[in-house]
Amino acid sequence: MSRFAQLAFTPGVQAHQRAHGSDRAYRRMLAGSQEADRVGPDERAFVEQRDSFYLATVSETGWPYIQHRGGPPGFLHVIDERTLGFADFRGNRQYITRGNLDHDDRVSLFLMDYANQVRLKIFGRARVIEDDQSLAVAGYAARVERAMLIDVEGLSWNCPQHIPQLFPRDAVEHALGHLQNRVAELERENRRLREAVSR
Repeated sequence: MSRFAQLAFTPGVQAHQRAHGSDRAYRRMLAGSQEADRVGPDERAFVEQRDSFYLATVSETGWPYIQHRGGPPGFLHVIDERTLGFADFRGNRQYITRGNLDHDDRVSLFLMDYANQVRLKIFGRARVIEDDQSLAVAGYAARVERAMLIDVEGLSWNCPQHIPQLFPRDAVEHALGHLQNRVAELERENRRLREAVSR
Protein backbone atom coordinates (compact mmCIF):
# COMPACT_ATOMS: atom_id res chain seq x y z
CA MET A 1 0.00 0.00 0.00
CA SER A 2 1.95 2.97 -1.33
CA ARG A 3 0.10 5.85 0.26
CA PHE A 4 0.56 4.52 3.79
CA ALA A 5 4.33 4.34 3.26
CA GLN A 6 4.41 7.84 1.77
CA LEU A 7 2.67 9.22 4.86
CA ALA A 8 4.58 7.15 7.43
CA PHE A 9 8.07 7.22 5.93
CA THR A 10 9.00 10.82 6.65
CA PRO A 11 12.55 12.07 5.90
CA GLY A 12 13.57 11.25 9.47
CA VAL A 13 12.17 7.72 9.18
CA GLN A 14 13.90 7.20 5.84
CA ALA A 15 17.23 8.33 7.37
CA HIS A 16 16.94 5.56 9.97
CA GLN A 17 15.94 3.04 7.31
CA ARG A 18 19.11 3.92 5.38
CA ALA A 19 21.24 3.77 8.53
CA HIS A 20 19.91 0.30 9.40
CA GLY A 21 19.81 -1.12 5.88
CA SER A 22 16.05 -1.51 5.36
CA ASP A 23 15.53 1.36 2.89
CA ARG A 24 15.93 -0.83 -0.21
CA ALA A 25 13.05 -3.07 0.91
CA TYR A 26 10.69 -0.09 1.07
CA ARG A 27 11.64 1.89 -2.03
CA ARG A 28 8.96 0.29 -4.19
CA MET A 29 6.27 1.26 -1.66
CA LEU A 30 7.38 4.90 -1.76
CA ALA A 31 7.46 4.97 -5.57
CA GLY A 32 3.80 4.02 -6.04
CA SER A 33 0.79 6.23 -6.67
CA GLN A 34 0.08 9.10 -4.29
CA GLU A 35 -3.62 8.35 -4.56
CA ALA A 36 -5.30 7.20 -1.34
CA ASP A 37 -5.18 3.47 -0.72
CA ARG A 38 -8.45 1.63 -1.34
CA VAL A 39 -10.28 -0.75 0.96
CA GLY A 40 -10.26 -4.01 -0.96
CA PRO A 41 -12.12 -7.29 -0.32
CA ASP A 42 -9.50 -8.55 2.17
CA GLU A 43 -9.58 -5.33 4.17
CA ARG A 44 -13.38 -5.24 4.09
CA ALA A 45 -13.67 -8.77 5.46
CA PHE A 46 -11.11 -8.07 8.18
CA VAL A 47 -12.65 -4.75 9.25
CA GLU A 48 -16.19 -6.11 9.39
CA GLN A 49 -15.16 -9.02 11.66
CA ARG A 50 -13.59 -6.78 14.31
CA ASP A 51 -15.32 -6.13 17.63
CA SER A 52 -12.80 -3.47 18.67
CA PHE A 53 -10.00 -1.25 17.44
CA TYR A 54 -7.68 1.48 18.69
CA LEU A 55 -8.16 5.06 17.49
CA ALA A 56 -5.38 7.66 17.70
CA THR A 57 -5.79 11.43 17.46
CA VAL A 58 -3.49 14.38 18.18
CA SER A 59 -4.20 16.98 20.86
CA GLU A 60 -3.88 20.75 20.45
CA THR A 61 -0.60 20.54 22.38
CA GLY A 62 0.79 17.87 20.04
CA TRP A 63 0.34 14.86 22.33
CA PRO A 64 -0.92 11.65 20.73
CA TYR A 65 -4.03 10.15 22.31
CA ILE A 66 -5.14 6.55 21.81
CA GLN A 67 -8.62 5.33 22.66
CA HIS A 68 -10.10 1.84 22.50
CA ARG A 69 -13.41 1.52 20.64
CA GLY A 70 -15.53 -1.58 20.95
CA GLY A 71 -18.90 -3.01 19.99
CA PRO A 72 -20.41 -6.07 18.36
CA PRO A 73 -18.55 -7.52 15.35
CA GLY A 74 -19.25 -5.34 12.35
CA PHE A 75 -19.85 -2.10 14.27
CA LEU A 76 -17.00 -0.62 12.23
CA HIS A 77 -18.58 -0.40 8.78
CA VAL A 78 -16.95 -0.28 5.37
CA ILE A 79 -19.11 2.34 3.67
CA ASP A 80 -17.20 2.10 0.39
CA GLU A 81 -13.63 1.49 -0.78
CA ARG A 82 -12.55 4.90 0.54
CA THR A 83 -14.67 5.29 3.67
CA LEU A 84 -15.14 3.62 7.05
CA GLY A 85 -17.75 4.61 9.63
CA PHE A 86 -18.97 3.76 13.09
CA ALA A 87 -21.52 4.84 15.66
CA ASP A 88 -19.72 6.68 18.46
CA PHE A 89 -21.17 5.19 21.65
CA ARG A 90 -21.35 7.19 24.85
CA GLY A 91 -18.42 6.42 27.14
CA ASN A 92 -16.92 8.16 30.15
CA ARG A 93 -17.76 11.60 28.67
CA GLN A 94 -14.21 12.96 28.66
CA TYR A 95 -14.54 13.75 24.92
CA ILE A 96 -10.77 13.81 24.35
CA THR A 97 -10.98 12.24 20.89
CA ARG A 98 -13.92 14.46 19.99
CA GLY A 99 -12.09 17.60 21.13
CA ASN A 100 -8.91 16.65 19.30
CA LEU A 101 -10.83 16.30 16.05
CA ASP A 102 -11.94 19.94 16.25
CA HIS A 103 -8.42 21.10 15.42
CA ASP A 104 -6.92 18.15 13.50
CA ASP A 105 -8.96 15.60 11.56
CA ARG A 106 -6.09 13.13 11.10
CA VAL A 107 -6.58 9.73 12.77
CA SER A 108 -4.83 6.41 12.89
CA LEU A 109 -6.67 3.13 13.44
CA PHE A 110 -5.05 -0.06 14.69
CA LEU A 111 -7.12 -3.21 14.13
CA MET A 112 -6.03 -6.44 15.80
CA ASP A 113 -6.91 -10.09 15.30
CA TYR A 114 -5.01 -11.67 18.17
CA ALA A 115 -6.29 -15.20 17.51
CA ASN A 116 -4.83 -15.22 13.99
CA GLN A 117 -1.94 -12.85 14.81
CA VAL A 118 -2.88 -10.29 12.15
CA ARG A 119 -3.05 -6.49 12.33
CA LEU A 120 -4.13 -3.74 9.96
CA LYS A 121 -3.06 -0.10 10.30
CA ILE A 122 -5.08 2.72 8.74
CA PHE A 123 -4.41 6.43 8.27
CA GLY A 124 -7.43 8.61 7.61
CA ARG A 125 -9.28 11.85 8.13
CA ALA A 126 -12.32 11.83 10.39
CA ARG A 127 -15.62 13.62 9.93
CA VAL A 128 -18.08 13.83 12.80
CA ILE A 129 -21.85 14.06 12.39
CA GLU A 130 -23.45 14.90 15.73
CA ASP A 131 -26.72 13.23 16.77
CA ASP A 132 -26.56 10.88 13.77
CA GLN A 133 -27.97 7.40 14.47
CA SER A 134 -27.50 6.00 10.96
CA LEU A 135 -24.62 3.69 11.95
CA ALA A 136 -26.28 2.38 15.13
CA VAL A 137 -26.11 -1.40 15.55
CA ALA A 138 -29.52 -3.08 15.72
CA GLY A 139 -30.08 -4.76 19.07
CA TYR A 140 -27.01 -3.20 20.72
CA ALA A 141 -28.03 -1.24 23.81
CA ALA A 142 -25.25 1.38 23.85
CA ARG A 143 -26.31 5.00 23.48
CA VAL A 144 -25.14 6.54 20.19
CA GLU A 145 -23.98 10.16 20.41
CA ARG A 146 -22.76 10.68 16.86
CA ALA A 147 -21.56 9.05 13.68
CA MET A 148 -17.91 9.14 12.74
CA LEU A 149 -16.82 8.73 9.13
CA ILE A 150 -13.19 8.15 8.21
CA ASP A 151 -11.87 8.96 4.76
CA VAL A 152 -9.09 6.39 4.29
CA GLU A 153 -5.70 7.75 3.22
CA GLY A 154 -3.44 4.73 3.69
CA LEU A 155 -3.54 1.06 4.72
CA SER A 156 -0.84 -1.34 5.84
CA TRP A 157 -0.97 -4.99 6.83
CA ASN A 158 1.68 -5.48 9.49
CA CYS A 159 3.86 -8.51 10.14
CA PRO A 160 2.67 -10.98 12.80
CA GLN A 161 5.95 -11.00 14.72
CA HIS A 162 5.50 -10.57 18.49
CA ILE A 163 1.68 -10.53 18.38
CA PRO A 164 0.54 -12.70 21.30
CA GLN A 165 -1.95 -15.35 20.27
CA LEU A 166 -5.05 -14.60 22.35
CA PHE A 167 -8.52 -16.04 21.93
CA PRO A 168 -11.95 -14.55 22.76
CA ARG A 169 -13.49 -15.88 25.95
CA ASP A 170 -16.60 -17.23 24.23
CA ALA A 171 -14.44 -19.22 21.76
CA VAL A 172 -12.41 -20.69 24.62
CA GLU A 173 -15.56 -21.54 26.61
CA HIS A 174 -17.08 -23.18 23.51
CA ALA A 175 -13.95 -25.31 22.96
CA LEU A 176 -13.79 -26.23 26.66
CA GLY A 177 -17.45 -27.22 26.58
CA HIS A 178 -16.76 -29.72 23.80
CA LEU A 179 -13.78 -31.12 25.70
CA GLN A 180 -15.76 -31.42 28.93
CA ASN A 181 -18.55 -33.25 27.11
CA ARG A 182 -16.02 -35.62 25.52
CA VAL A 183 -14.35 -36.31 28.89
CA ALA A 184 -17.75 -37.03 30.48
CA GLU A 185 -18.59 -39.38 27.59
CA LEU A 186 -15.27 -41.23 27.99
CA GLU A 187 -15.77 -41.50 31.76
CA ARG A 188 -19.20 -43.07 31.21
CA GLU A 189 -17.74 -45.50 28.68
CA ASN A 190 -14.91 -46.34 31.09
CA ARG A 191 -17.41 -47.12 33.85
CA ARG A 192 -19.41 -49.40 31.52
CA LEU A 193 -16.28 -51.28 30.50
CA ARG A 194 -15.16 -51.73 34.12
CA GLU A 195 -18.60 -53.02 35.08
CA ALA A 196 -18.51 -55.46 32.14
CA VAL A 197 -15.05 -56.77 33.13
CA SER A 198 -16.02 -57.19 36.81
CA ARG A 199 -19.00 -59.46 36.01
